[in-house]
Amino acid sequence: MSTKSLDGFLFADMIKSGAASLRDNIKIVNDLNVFPIPDGDTGDNMFMTIDSGAATLTDDRESSVGKVSSQAANGMLLGARGNSGVILSRIFAGIAKGFDGVDSVNVPMFGKAMESGVKEAYNAVSVPVEGTILTVYKDAVRYANNRFTINSSFEDYFDDLLYELKRSLERTPDLLSVLKEAGVVDSGGAGFIYIVEGMKKALSGEIVNEGIQPAAARKNIDLNAFTEDSVLEFGYCTEFLLRLQKSKIDIDSFDLEKLIDWLNSVGDSVVAFREGTVVKVHVHTKKPGDVFNYVQQFGEFLTMKIENMTLQHNETHAQKEFEPKKKKPHKQYGIVSVAAGDGIKETFTSLGCDYVVDGGQSMNPSAEDLISAFREVNADTIFVFPNNGNIIMTAKQAAALYEDANVRIVPSKTIGEGYAAISMLDTTSNDIDAILAEQEEIIAGVVTGMVSQAVRDTEMDGVAVKKDDFIGFVDDKIYIDSENRAETAIGLTEKLDAKRYDIMLVICGFEVDSEEADRVYSELKKAYRRTEIVMIDGGQPIYDYIIILE
Repeated sequence: MSTKSLDGFLFADMIKSGAASLRDNIKIVNDLNVFPIPDGDTGDNMFMTIDSGAATLTDDRESSVGKVSSQAANGMLLGARGNSGVILSRIFAGIAKGFDGVDSVNVPMFGKAMESGVKEAYNAVSVPVEGTILTVYKDAVRYANNRFTINSSFEDYFDDLLYELKRSLERTPDLLSVLKEAGVVDSGGAGFIYIVEGMKKALSGEIVNEGIQPAAARKNIDLNAFTEDSVLEFGYCTEFLLRLQKSKIDIDSFDLEKLIDWLNSVGDSVVAFREGTVVKVHVHTKKPGDVFNYVQQFGEFLTMKIENMTLQHNETHAQKEFEPKKKKPHKQYGIVSVAAGDGIKETFTSLGCDYVVDGGQSMNPSAEDLISAFREVNADTIFVFPNNGNIIMTAKQAAALYEDANVRIVPSKTIGEGYAAISMLDTTSNDIDAILAEQEEIIAGVVTGMVSQAVRDTEMDGVAVKKDDFIGFVDDKIYIDSENRAETAIGLTEKLDAKRYDIMLVICGFEVDSEEADRVYSELKKAYRRTEIVMIDGGQPIYDYIIILE
């Protein structure tokens, strides 16, 4: 088969097939984790990002490759999670720019659009690091673009692209010493290869099955939770994407705030925003039919979803998720942070956070999750504390997409940095730049140690790590390995010379019981008599202890 022209129908199939191919290999990508603890999430982040784009491509398909690429790219921008997901979304955003206004493309046009993807992806990263997905994608595009001719087929182009993607991926450990030391290749680059492999299969009509979501993403719904005798108490969780139509309204004068006011009159938990000519809506209502009938006066639906919330109400997270939300009073400054674990989230709330987004390592929130939080805060200026280096890029992307407030990102990379910065946030000067500078100075003076269980044998930083041992580390540096979790935490404080600090916060993970926590506290008090030690039951996953030194 020799494909010489690519239209919207085929490109939509390629995106869906690419997403499904990655989905089937998520674990392989996740396991390419530099650090030997169970926090690998690159595969999940990249899949959820591209799947957010694929989900916008409905069965009522568009023939224009320009329109399809723009629609998918917008979905990925909102669904982007983690650094790898943000970079992936920017790649497809660049490709969409290259396809703008075009109904179909040949190989040379496709190659130029791929170059646009390279530029967009590199521009999204303040300090691009070679040896990552950026390098792998750039190398492959350069190689494939140097080989095609006006007579080349898309099959030829994707053969060349995959050939160099795999060669470049093999070279990543030579560019990043941390990869070489861990004995792995770049996980983001590997994930991108699976996407391209799926896209290539779609060229020959061999579309990877896109109908089955990963087991972790499926919800077990008890249909008996709503019987013939039940009364609809919680209503329906109603979501849709609406494409505004020129034949129905003057798109430029469309008033989103009026729509939001109307949605609040018929439901609650309203989240609505506009991206170009697409309006995304989430609302809890007992009459979803009325909502659909009303909004159809403005355009036509791209996607629709209705779920009976009573069926979901017995899930552990449902009661909080579906509580009616009252709009908070408007104020000058607001705070949004990201954290996992009920105890940590309660701690951040007590520090003054207006909204704590559920997330962290291995569960990065999407840009859309953060945008929803910004809307809840209802402030002129919103300070955002990602508290994880893998969430900062997503936070910046969400801030760029949100137009109803001045959203500023405080680049906290750990829970410790976020805790210290928020606890000392002073806005009395009303000088935003000065406030941010002060926050970054506070962050620089904080040390955050972590304790987690190793998932494989390795040797890093001169420390021999054994599978199932507990390791103590700061950032990417391992300080200690021990078979005992409590001893690892105590030993890590010694390695960090904790006596130099005035305050020590020890946040215990969900597997640490009260007896162990009391023992750790007692040992630390003996060792650091002049240090104020505070123990917090954080309930966080992955990290058995988070030790914050100020």
